[in-house]
Amino acid sequence: MSVQLFPYTPRASQKEFVEFVSECVKEGIPCILESGTGTGKTICSLAGALPYALEKGKKIIYLTRTSAQQKQAILELRKISKIRKLFALGIQGRGTSTCPKILSDPELMSGSPEELSKFCSEFKKHSGTDSGCRFYDNILETDMKEHIDFCASKMPTSDEFSAYALEKGLCPYEMMKRLIQYADVVIAPYHFIFVPGTKERFLGWMNTPIREMILIVDEAHNLPDHLREVMTARYTMRALDMTENEAREWKDPEVSNGISAMDLIGVVRKLMYEAKEKFLTEDDGLIPPYFLEDGLMEELGATSFKVRSICKALIEHGEIVAETKKMNGRLPRSYMRSLGSFILFWLDSEDEVYVKLIIGDDTALEAFCMDPYEAAEPLRSCHSSVHMSGTLEPLTEYQNVLGLENARLERFASPFDPDNLMIVHATDVTTRYEEMRQDATMIPRMEDHIVNIISAVRRNTAVFFPSYVLMDAMIKDGIGARIGRKVFTERKGMTNTEHHKMVDAFKVSGDGVLFAVCGGRISEGIDFPGKEMEAAIIVGMPFSKPGAKQNALIRYYDIKSGNGWEHAVISPATRKMRQAIGRLIRSESDIGAAVILDKRSALYPLLASERSSDAVEDVKEFFSQH
Repeated sequence: MSVQLFPYTPRASQKEFVEFVSECVKEGIPCILESGTGTGKTICSLAGALPYALEKGKKIIYLTRTSAQQKQAILELRKISKIRKLFALGIQGRGTSTCPKILSDPELMSGSPEELSKFCSEFKKHSGTDSGCRFYDNILETDMKEHIDFCASKMPTSDEFSAYALEKGLCPYEMMKRLIQYADVVIAPYHFIFVPGTKERFLGWMNTPIREMILIVDEAHNLPDHLREVMTARYTMRALDMTENEAREWKDPEVSNGISAMDLIGVVRKLMYEAKEKFLTEDDGLIPPYFLEDGLMEELGATSFKVRSICKALIEHGEIVAETKKMNGRLPRSYMRSLGSFILFWLDSEDEVYVKLIIGDDTALEAFCMDPYEAAEPLRSCHSSVHMSGTLEPLTEYQNVLGLENARLERFASPFDPDNLMIVHATDVTTRYEEMRQDATMIPRMEDHIVNIISAVRRNTAVFFPSYVLMDAMIKDGIGARIGRKVFTERKGMTNTEHHKMVDAFKVSGDGVLFAVCGGRISEGIDFPGKEMEAAIIVGMPFSKPGAKQNALIRYYDIKSGNGWEHAVISPATRKMRQAIGRLIRSESDIGAAVILDKRSALYPLLASERSSDAVEDVKEFFSQH
């Protein structure tokens, strides 16, 4: 029976969801599905995949984007474990909660996974001496059975396991590495499977080949962009400054006859400024494919082969720098190595898939990967994969982008009463740039809508903006004072602690107002059940700002599939809005009202919004009926 491990009384469509996943996993094929937010995707996917996995000895890797999603998976697995004993464990990368050394050395917080791995390996080499790491040394003497039993009985979240390990004087990260091979289910961030070097190490710790794994991708609508990011390389002017400082510190090593590291750095700096002057338009600009290579050859008087040789020599000098730092107990970082590696990556990136850009905000070169197909290879090598989200439509687009040719697609209806959610849109406002530029009253009218709706409803309300720019403009206009209630504001660069503290305060405020951005951490990664959020105002359509990168993506998918505008503009914006609205309804008893302040929403059926001539009255009437 496919729902044998489902620990609740199934709601409408949940039994079908579980059976669908079960059938696909048994057949060894991918499945792609959409089911509304709050409808139990986590428990349904696990209950569907586990019976076959346990019977056949397959490992389930549950992939998440945020720690909150990882915790939810653990909580559901605890429920399943009461029916059938399981061993599940969450794993995180090296960070302040998993590596005790990082807590004592701020420099390490900025380390890349590769740098931190090398840093850690140096301490392991000195195990048992004063130069080693006592947290690692303690692992060598500990009884692993005790910790296996703890995980099997308690099934801790990654934070709970870190606290447990630290209390016993053990390195949480190294302990996770040793324990996951015993786990039936491992909950891990995306990058453990999709970053090549990390994936190989992870498979080694698991002692399991990818073909024996079932991958479950939570919030799968984020995956294509994540994979593009994995395959993209960026190099900033600030990094070049650090490279110059390092080259000076190491006596400006020679990288070719008559050419030093500083010579190469100077040429790259000149070319970055030239690219900025010639090609930058607003935020970014398209660079001719061979601009950097031709410039390096001309300025250095070198052939293409010699340019590569120069970069390899720079990398070799960088390796010496990194190795010396590692032996001295420092983060094994080399900026010269990074520059050489970036240039080689730039030269080798294929023009059919990559677009070369100059980025204006921090003056950077970027080789942007337009196609995530290559990075999605683990999804085509594993036994089966489950891709789920509340906002994955159109499903065929997702399937084609990742190359999941034999996947089965399904959309499951929400089990919640549709009358519990109202979505309406105002007809007199829009964030369309041309109309905002021509009509000076547009923003004041949107502000009036926001203030009037919030004033009419004494309930926790979120206002989701299309960008920080518009949010900050309205705050500067004094909208907070007009609202007259406690306003909590999502800001760029907030630490996790600051973010959680702010969100928790909003949840218990009763009639607070939360300013956030569509596509941000709040609009996609956090649940607001019950009265924690009952109204949402979506300020405009969150289309990406036009630019060279977006235009290149549109052209690429126009050529590839004929739907560039839909793929690069419409789908991402509507998904962001649907995710924000999805914060309102998380259970059968939740109610919520969403008002979209943009008349263009009527053009997009997936938003399912109704025309409103008076949003304030519509919202008041909705809550009076509930």
